[in-house]
Amino acid sequence: MTEPELDVHREPADTAAALREDVRYGFSAAQKWLPAKWFYDARGSELFEQITKLPEYYPTRAEREILAREADEIARVTGAPTLVELGSGSSEKTRLLLDGLRSSGTLKTFVPLDVSASALEEAVTAIRADYPGLDVRGVVGDFTEHLGLLPGGPPRLVVFLGGTIGNFLPAERSKFLRSVRDVLTEGEWLLLGTDLVKDPDTLMRAYDDAAGVTAQFDLNMLRVVNELLGADFDLSRFTHESYWDADNEWIEMRLRAREEMTVRIPGADLTVRFADGEYIRTEISAKFRAAGIAAELAESGFAVQRWWTDEQNRFGVSLARATEDEVIE
Repeated sequence: MTEPELDVHREPADTAAALREDVRYGFSAAQKWLPAKWFYDARGSELFEQITKLPEYYPTRAEREILAREADEIARVTGAPTLVELGSGSSEKTRLLLDGLRSSGTLKTFVPLDVSASALEEAVTAIRADYPGLDVRGVVGDFTEHLGLLPGGPPRLVVFLGGTIGNFLPAERSKFLRSVRDVLTEGEWLLLGTDLVKDPDTLMRAYDDAAGVTAQFDLNMLRVVNELLGADFDLSRFTHESYWDADNEWIEMRLRAREEMTVRIPGADLTVRFADGEYIRTEISAKFRAAGIAAELAESGFAVQRWWTDEQNRFGVSLARATEDEVIE
């Protein structure tokens, strides 16, 4: 089978350069950290798909429950001919939206964007096979950089699912939401999935499962640094852990050094020293409340039109419309 043509806005060399910059910045900080996007090479995407099927990991099931119930309503309200998915991965849940829009008779174009070319190729091939006649235009890129290059005609429905918005710090979240609004015209749509605040035990188990798949996923970030920048991280010398920050209402994933060590990263021209017990923060995953989500969207130029949760009130999906830009005299 011929590989699907993709719009490529991030080449392998660009990926290595971006990782180099993040490694230099994050590993030079007093509290070492790396952005969560570096989990997702082909192996990381595969591991995350496994995580979504774990009994402890409720967000995927809860969000799917909402979309299965409300996809037809989303299609009716938006009337969107173009569906744009940011961070598409396998696009599994998006099929519910595609089905709703196709049934409503409006769907013409599907634009999945993902940083992983391999995951995107697989998703695009599968969608084209299952939705003959649909214009599928895969975009390899970073949704924090390449939003302005997305194809498709208005009114577009942009979807950002899985609670991925929680991976941004509050200031980054505001900047990102505004960047989405800036590429949309008035009246276009954003469908946003957000994990909700709940009891810490449920949250902790979701990010530290008994089978250890999340630990493999977390450690995969160091493997990515090894592969792309020639680092000599020994993954066996780090352990995965999760931590609930009650003040900020977010989960942190961390890789903690089991012993003192020195790691060389030739591709970043960097040598990094770790004390025994020192950790790298690899992810934050903020949890939300309905009023807070509506306020953040309003500040970014969106008005929430619909708000849904699953039956157990674990996860929320908001449908927001781009509002008229303010005219500054």
